[in-house]
Formats: sequence, C-alpha cells, structure tokens
Amino acid sequence: MLLTMSLLTVLYLGFLAFLLTMGVSNIMIILFMGGFMFLQYFYSDKMILSSMGAKIVTESQEPQLHDIVRRLCQNADLPMPRIAVVKTSMPNAFATGRNQKNAVVAVTTGLRARLNDSELEAVLAHELTHVKNRDMMVMTIATFLSSIAQIMVQWLPFLGGGSRDRDSGSNFILLFLVSLVVWIVSFILIRTLSRYREFAADRGAAIITGQPSHLVSALKKISGFRVPTEDLRKVEGPVSALFITPAISGSSFMKLFSTHPSLEARIDALQKIEMELEA
Repeated sequence: MLLTMSLLTVLYLGFLAFLLTMGVSNIMIILFMGGFMFLQYFYSDKMILSSMGAKIVTESQEPQLHDIVRRLCQNADLPMPRIAVVKTSMPNAFATGRNQKNAVVAVTTGLRARLNDSELEAVLAHELTHVKNRDMMVMTIATFLSSIAQIMVQWLPFLGGGSRDRDSGSNFILLFLVSLVVWIVSFILIRTLSRYREFAADRGAAIITGQPSHLVSALKKISGFRVPTEDLRKVEGPVSALFITPAISGSSFMKLFSTHPSLEARIDALQKIEMELEA
C-alpha cells in the first residue's frame, strides 16, 4: 500500500507540475481542485447513500444491527457509526464517511436474508475495519487527482488548453494526452491500492471476530449470488468499489483490473490467518 501511494504521489506531483508549465492558470488550479476536493471529501458519503437509496435507521427500527455493530465497535475501539439499510435483493454491505466520527455502515436487505448472524457479524467487522483504517479518506485522496484528470479529458475544451500566445493547438493535444495517461495509470494504481485494502479489511474482520471461517462462508454466499440487472446498473462503476464484494456482471467481469481481490485469494489469506490464530 505504501509503494502504491508513493507512486500515486509521484504521478500527481508530476501532473501538477505539467499543468503549471503548460500555462494553466494557478488560480484556476487552486479554485477548481480545492473546490472539487472539498465537495468530494465532505459530501461524497451523502451522494453515495443517496445514489444507493440507503436509509439511516435508528436502534428502535433495527435493534439487531445496532447491537452487533455496537459490540464490534467495543472490540475494535471505535465510535458507534450510523447504520443504513438499502432495500435491494443484492447481498452486500459498504462503509462510507470522511472519518471515524462521521462513518456510516450500510447493509442491504438481501444480505440480511442470505447470511446467518455469525456471517453478518463478520461482514460488519470487515466494514468497520475500513472505518478504523480510514480507508474512505485514503481512497478519497487517492482518487482526487485521478478524477481531475478524467474531468480534463472529458471537458478540456471548456477548461482551456494553455496560454494563448503559444501554439494553442499543440498545447491542447499535449495536455489532453498527458491527462489521459495520468487517468489511465492512476486508474490502475488506485485499483491495486483498493485490492490491498480489501485484504487488510478481511484480516481486521478475522481478528475482531476471532472467526475467519465466518467471513469465508459469507464471501462464498455473497459471491455466488447473481445480481439482477436492475440492481447492477445502480452500482457498477465507482460505487461497486465500496462493497465487500464487487457487484459484477458477465461483461464487467472481463475488465482487466478489479477493485477487489479474487474470492480464491481472499479465502486463501483468511485460511492462513485462521491457522495463525489457532497457533
């Protein structure tokens, strides 16, 4: 994870330096990037919950969920997050929020119907490990300039191609190509980082619950579920990266890079952790 973040830092610093040498306005960079990061950091959780149709539930509405999460938070030394429920047959869960004090852990109705209590506890422990490791903040920072590069590729004509007193056509093409390269390379690195953080969250869940086999059982049940097309359209893309397992179809499964490790790799890692705990 440290190596991946270091490579992203070098890539982004080089991208910023390139923008400055191309004559892109310093003020535009500061205002546009600063405003974009502010919105992404403070409002991404609200946008994610809204896009998923997640509803915050009180303890009186969902006493079992609150009881499980409260017990896990005590074991993990975490403040109690808000809890949300998504009404969908797709069995999955995710965590969002900018820090530990503003976290939200969400589960789907399909997940609760498919898993037993021990498996549900293991999945929630996985999501709480994301909260404890501040993964939402890490991924927000990691994806920030990648999002900027993507916007520049898509909206470069409206952002300008550099100083007007130079060859504007050449500058425009060069700026477009560099932004495209930054976007592609950061895409690969961010997904690599995401896979590492999923392994870390699996390990955290195994340690918090003391039962890695429960998470293995949950992952098998979730991964074996075929996501309905209507539910799939809502979550394919950036939101899928937040789930404990990716919501994938036959077409998206063929993508070269995934936000999650393979099921086999995760189970193998959890089985090794179980042997360590037994020893």
